[in-house]
Amino acid sequence: MGVGHVFLVGIICAAIAAASWFLAPKKNLTLFRSSAVLTIACLYLMWMCTYLCQLNPLIYPKRGDLRVEHKEV
Repeated sequence: MGVGHVFLVGIICAAIAAASWFLAPKKNLTLFRSSAVLTIACLYLMWMCTYLCQLNPLIYPKRGDLRVEHKEV
């Protein structure tokens, strides 16, 4: 598990966005294309932020089962 997954999923999302661009129905073409590409981009950015924050958390969990003299300050 690492940053490589972010690039792999990014490539997959780009392929899905390209497919939705070319396979869009002819009715309301511009609306469908922009909605599909923006939806995929926003979903990818949200997933990427969540995934990367889980890889490097700002606050680490603290153990509660240690005795008082062994606890970190």
